[in-house]
Order: sequence, then C-alpha cells, then structure tokens
Amino acid sequence: MIHPLPLHDPPDWQHEQPVALRPHVLRLTAPNAGLMTGPGTNSYLVGAPTSGYWVIDPGPLDAAHVQRLWQATAGQICAIVCTHSHPDHSPAALPLQALCRQGPSAQRPARPSAPIAPILGLPSAPTAREHSFFRPDRTLHDGEALELPHPDGRSAPLRLRALHTPGHAANHLCLLLEGDGLLFSGDHILEGSTTVIEPPDGDMSAYLDALDRLAALCLDAGVTHILPAHGHALAQPLQAIERLRRHRLQREARVLSAMRALPKGQIDDWLPVVYADVPAHLWPVARRSLLAHLQRIQALGLFKP
Repeated sequence: MIHPLPLHDPPDWQHEQPVALRPHVLRLTAPNAGLMTGPGTNSYLVGAPTSGYWVIDPGPLDAAHVQRLWQATAGQICAIVCTHSHPDHSPAALPLQALCRQGPSAQRPARPSAPIAPILGLPSAPTAREHSFFRPDRTLHDGEALELPHPDGRSAPLRLRALHTPGHAANHLCLLLEGDGLLFSGDHILEGSTTVIEPPDGDMSAYLDALDRLAALCLDAGVTHILPAHGHALAQPLQAIERLRRHRLQREARVLSAMRALPKGQIDDWLPVVYADVPAHLWPVARRSLLAHLQRIQALGLFKP
C-alpha cells in the first residue's frame, strides 16, 4: 500500500536541522548552494532511532554537514547509499562512516564481520569525471532491495529498491521506497532545472531510456512524489518526467535544425543557435549537454552532412 500521509515540504531551505518530509523520511540539505547545486545537495535520512537509518547521498566533503548527519541519526546508520559519485554527492560517505564507527551508539551489523555503516552504490566507471572515483564497500545491483524494520514496530519492513539509471553518470542509481510512493531520483530528475549530461560518463540516449523506465516504475509502483538531490519534492511524477523528456527532444530538434542550417559548422558554431534562449554565461555548461546530443544524433544516424 502507498503511504497515506501527505508529504511535508516547507518552502524555506534548512541547512542546520533536518526537515521531516514524513515521520520516517528526513531531508538535510548541505550548505553547498551554487549554480550547479541549486539550494544545495539534499541528503535523505530514512528510518528512525529504533530501526536505524539509511543515509542517501551524504553530500560534499563538508565537516559541519557530516556532523549534522551523524547527530540527526544519533549514529544509528545502517547504510550510506550514494546515488552516484560526483563531488557533491559521495565524498562525505567516508568521514560519516568514520564517525559512526567511532561513536558509542554505532548501529552494529547483524554479522560481526560486516562493516559498520557500509557505503553502498555502484563503482565509478573508467569514464568518470575528475574527482569522481568511487568504490563502495558493497555494490548495489539493479533491482536489489534493502530492508529496515518499520519504525512503528508493526508494519512490514521498509524496502529500498535500487534502479540503475545511467545518463547523468554511468554509475547513477535511483532508489524506490516501496510502499511509500517515494522515488529518490539523485540527479536524474531535478526540481527547477534540467540535468547536465556530460560525455563520456554521461550519455543522452541512456538518460532518455532511464526516464522511460522511471515513468513505467511510477505507474507500476504508485509513486506519488519524486525526491531529487537538488530542489523540492515533485508531486506529479509522470508530468515531471514527461516535461524533462519533452524538453530534451525539443532541444535535440533545435540541434538538428542548427546542424542543417550550418552543415559545415562545429559545436561552438551551433551552441549559440541551439541555446539562444539560455543566458550566455551558462553556455559552457550547456555545451556539455550539446555534445551529448550530438553524439546521440550521430549514433542514430539522424544527420547526413
């Protein structure tokens, strides 16, 4: 069953204290606001002191944020899950794990040989961006589910299912909180902006394919809200996904139009035409996604000079 409670998402951003979106889902936003991160990276804490917590996307290497994550969970962290290994998402995993191991209230694993607060995710690919190397303690495979006792002590366990969603990064995961209607989308789906797709680790066709997979998942699993790594919760998942898909295909059509108008041109000739609606100071970022569109167009054979 889908969780009957509404989602509480106040409009103001809070970096000092976690915000309870639901009784067992907290959001703590890192103080790394910027052009590429919006109000900051959202770290999500799923669980309760009685059951332990999953920490999703511990965030950048910021000592104060790491300390706040540890305090918000009282060190009761069962796993640290990284959606992908970009510098604003995964670097805090190791110092947070170290705090948990040192603390007197550390959540002890069921097996003595298992690590305390293991770091989970997909290893970075050889194509990963600079400063994005990542090797988890354990790989989370596509479709794999984690379980925690339900905080109320009566309901079925909380289940967090991993979904491999490459496109923004080759090792990107989205995470479905089954039965609660919540999809943690990492950087694959954002609120208020589109996702940068930067080759070679980023791939536009893979990104669009993963959007289709997530749309089907939202229907099948009854997803009611998408919780992105940057920005507020999205309350209409299918509409949000369709907007992103439509935007990408419209942009691709503009790329093709520019290429046909300037068949002898290069990427920097097409950039101001394709992104004429975007402020020029953002073109260096837009250029990354333009390259991804060009590679997709070439792979599909859509343009013949």
